[in-house]
Amino acid sequence: MKKLRDELKEHYLEYSTYTYPGFYGDVLKTMPDDIQEIGLLVRKSFIHRTTLEAGNTYNNTDLRFGDMTKVPWWRQPEDDVLQTAPAMLAELYRRDSKGLSLNREPQDKLVLTCRYVSILMASILKTKGIPCRVRAGHVPYFDMGKLGDVSTDHWFNQYWSDEEGRWVTIDVDGSLSLEKDIFDPYDVPEGKIDYAADAWLNVRSSKVDAKHFYNAGGFRGLRVILWSLAYDFHSIMNDEIIYNHGFTFSELKEFKALTEKDLKEIDNLAGLMQDIDRNFNELTNIWNNNKKFRLLAGSLL
Repeated sequence: MKKLRDELKEHYLEYSTYTYPGFYGDVLKTMPDDIQEIGLLVRKSFIHRTTLEAGNTYNNTDLRFGDMTKVPWWRQPEDDVLQTAPAMLAELYRRDSKGLSLNREPQDKLVLTCRYVSILMASILKTKGIPCRVRAGHVPYFDMGKLGDVSTDHWFNQYWSDEEGRWVTIDVDGSLSLEKDIFDPYDVPEGKIDYAADAWLNVRSSKVDAKHFYNAGGFRGLRVILWSLAYDFHSIMNDEIIYNHGFTFSELKEFKALTEKDLKEIDNLAGLMQDIDRNFNELTNIWNNNKKFRLLAGSLL
């Protein structure tokens, strides 16, 4: 049976600025032990901004996400407001003292996207002593309508199963959208996700067209993958940065000025990220010493 190295186990049990539960730690310890039960409690507490916009249509005709007509007309996406686990939990309790609940009323749910679902899941699992990491990449399994065959940006989790001796990939945000006969969102099979590192290297080697990769901002191409690569690298190092933060060279002017030498340095990072556990020491060395990949741009940075 494969065991997780002590340094990796310790690292993925550590909290970040975003996953630290604060005063809610004792509450999270009382959560169910079953991963899927935890995931359902979290997912039932959120409304994705696209679901709110679509209302009771598309994949919410059966009201699986709740009756959107009950959500106040003035409610807007809250990604810029509730960026950490304790912020999310505080607002859940402010709106309804039951906290995480399967029967939370639609008007009391948080309007947040996949990053936030993943952060709250990581916070809960770490608190329960389960090594967990947030991941960012692209997935082709959502119906993107008129956009056609694209792989859209997405965040999800991996937790370590001692019983199975492996990282189990879970997509809690997508769990209510996916039909179980496609695949189990609580054990996403290999090949269903375009990890940021794989996407970057596949485009760089001309195996995949860069336009296949899309993000919610309406952008496509290699720069979109670079944003995901930044999200993923920082998340791997327990720094689950917000959407409008990225590598300093992700900014349009700087991105256009990247040389082949710069691109090969990114290739090297992506190559290491393809096997996180094996290359963890090298990734940590980059994290601790390479300003290019550690420092961020965006917002007031």
